[in-house]
Amino acid sequence: MTDGSVDDAAVLNALFANSPQGLFILDAERRVSRYNTSGRGVRGLDPEDIIGHSVDDFAPGFDPAVLDALIDEAWSSGQPLRGRLVRGEAPSEPGRTVTAQLSLFPLESAGEGPPPLLCVVEDVTESQAAADRLAVLASVHANVGTTLDTRSTAEELVRALAPAFADAAAVDLLENADVAAQRAGTSATGAPLRRTAFAPSSARRIWRDKESRVFPFATPYAQALNDRRARLLTVTPDTPWLSVAPDDFALLVRVGVHSMIVAPLTVRDTLLGLLTLYRHRSDPFSEADLGIAVQAASAASAHLDNARSYHREHTVATTLHRWLQPTATPDLSAVETANVYLPETAGGDWFDVIPLSGTRVGLVVGDVVGQGIEAAATMGQLRTALRSLALQDLETDEMLSHLYEVAAQMAGEGAPVANSHLATCALTVYDPLSRQCSMVRAGHPAPLLVDPHGFKLEVDVPEGPSLGPGGGHAFAPVEIEVEPGTVLAHYTNGLLDAGGPDRETAARRLTDVLASSNGPLRELCDTAVYRMAPSHDDDAVLLLARTRAMPRDRIADWTLPADASVVGTARRLVDRQLAAWHLEEFAFTTGLVVSELFTNAIRYGSEPLRLRLIRDQNRLLSEVTDANSASPHMRRARESDEGGRGLFVVMRLSTRWGVRHNRQDKTIWSEQRLDGPPPDLTATDTVFDLDDVPEL
Repeated sequence: MTDGSVDDAAVLNALFANSPQGLFILDAERRVSRYNTSGRGVRGLDPEDIIGHSVDDFAPGFDPAVLDALIDEAWSSGQPLRGRLVRGEAPSEPGRTVTAQLSLFPLESAGEGPPPLLCVVEDVTESQAAADRLAVLASVHANVGTTLDTRSTAEELVRALAPAFADAAAVDLLENADVAAQRAGTSATGAPLRRTAFAPSSARRIWRDKESRVFPFATPYAQALNDRRARLLTVTPDTPWLSVAPDDFALLVRVGVHSMIVAPLTVRDTLLGLLTLYRHRSDPFSEADLGIAVQAASAASAHLDNARSYHREHTVATTLHRWLQPTATPDLSAVETANVYLPETAGGDWFDVIPLSGTRVGLVVGDVVGQGIEAAATMGQLRTALRSLALQDLETDEMLSHLYEVAAQMAGEGAPVANSHLATCALTVYDPLSRQCSMVRAGHPAPLLVDPHGFKLEVDVPEGPSLGPGGGHAFAPVEIEVEPGTVLAHYTNGLLDAGGPDRETAARRLTDVLASSNGPLRELCDTAVYRMAPSHDDDAVLLLARTRAMPRDRIADWTLPADASVVGTARRLVDRQLAAWHLEEFAFTTGLVVSELFTNAIRYGSEPLRLRLIRDQNRLLSEVTDANSASPHMRRARESDEGGRGLFVVMRLSTRWGVRHNRQDKTIWSEQRLDGPPPDLTATDTVFDLDDVPEL
């Protein structure tokens, strides 16, 4: 052109002759009127097979419904349609699946009807495949490891990979939970594996369902277990390793699997299992796909290891927690008990039923902050400490005050502390002789009381501070007399939390459950669990106790003056009472015990003096009470001493003995077993001074 202008026809001809992109002009009948012969995908095709034909005629590998929908959209909008992805088989390369980016541009037309369309096609197979791989890996990172459950983690992995990346995916984990032994350099080819996850669920499984299996030795599975290296494999009917287990591998060929990846699941040189991916779609796995599979296996292995570690620690913590809990509650005359413990998180919830002197019983429920082994160990320490304090026959508030000091010391020594406290606790001591309940609590829910008629007893138990760091603290107990048959319910918050934050409403619902039945406590425990439906996010404990009263014919009680002459009277009273109970064979030893206890009270105690005998199931209790708070203690007696051996005799003749204090007086008590012969008196010649207390 002499004027320097550009001929539009020349430009158009140049584009159609040389453009690497596919250019097609479609007429109103959706037929190709012109195209560039150099476009990828149509090179080598006869122009007669394209000109005058619709796209689905010369490119049957693409879905015609998808193409028609795009053409209709461009015509209806009258605007260019850009960057739409379509997938199909290249016309000039049968068997090769390509991803094409399609853009449609309506052209100006003077005629009636739909205008011609310029269709621009660009092969983006490689770039789209790379993007798809990254999307798969992103899906693995986003969706795998949302829980600390091994099976859930494995299922998340196979769902992220199939069918988006593979036609089928499987995770097989070593059956031995102790994976620490499967270190690098050790062979795992003979180790059994368990099929943990498979996807998609609609696909037929490559392996038949079994409890566990050992992969055949001369196969890629065993090789990957042996050297911990991922493998990209081509599968044909003639592949040699398929003949190792033809029954198992026949399904691979039957469903058309032609490509597979076997990747070991390892973390820190520890083998967990195998990830296997299968394809029967037109395009096989590539080396780039192998890299994606290895990265996915690596990411999932970390989550699987965390899940197994959590499961292992949870199992250890739960086992430790159960071992530290009471194996069986004792059969006591004071109360009938039943309990339920639901270790959902292996936390620090605990309970205890502690036999105390004088047929009393201690009922305890507590909750340690935290979870796992540390919480279980802390719980065990607190439970042991409380039992030791109970052996000292302290008042309920004194026991909890000392337990507070123990918890403060534990917190100072590095026990886990959260929210400024270590644990909470509620303690009730019930005396079947007086029918008195003494209740005290440290940051814990107060026990619920329901009388024998099904009515709730309103008892306001002051809430003391939770156990934890800090100085000493005095707790305020509440005492109430209850009828025989009253149900006391101690529980932890986990029993109430399923209903949400409104624990008062949940506590009322629990009270209604307790009031609805007078049946066995075990059935009442089960009913409470069914009705309350405890949360799976916290442990739950429920301890039920139904009170009993000691029958009057099992108690003998006398008040005597503080005079040495009444020691003989005390022995005669004992002889007479034991004869009434048909326990004559224990009269001599019990008389010795009472004589020594009464003599000690006369010498060092203050009036009034009270003697009490209690026949409780298979034991006999002897108690002497005086108004002096000083306690006896032992020292070694000299051979020349004429006395000083009395309480030593009491100790040798008793199964247990001790001193119990209350706010007005003290009681020295002795317990003898009735389910065996009386004690042997020949072993009581050791010289101790047991009466060395200051005279008041």
